[in-house]
Amino acid sequence: MELATDGSTLHISGQLDVRCISELRTAVYDHLETHPDHVVLDLSGVESADLTVLKMLAVASRMANQSAHRVTFLDPPGAVRRLMHLAHLRGLLTVESSTESETA
Repeated sequence: MELATDGSTLHISGQLDVRCISELRTAVYDHLETHPDHVVLDLSGVESADLTVLKMLAVASRMANQSAHRVTFLDPPGAVRRLMHLAHLRGLLTVESSTESETA
């Protein structure tokens, strides 16, 4: 897993699984603290993700939303989108593609 920041965007890439969850959780929550209004989690570089990671990201998003903050998941690959759908997380998360945000 690799992490990089660009303003309020946290770029997440690589394989996301239970082995990296602690580091990812810390990075996401630190980023939410630093940029409390709106955080973009760019998942375009994610090769694979397991359900444990997606649930952690959903919890972070839910906690942010309860504090009137916004989290957007940008460009998750097809396999990650399918897992979000199968886990019934898709309706709980704000997912966008960069082409949608460019045309909006």
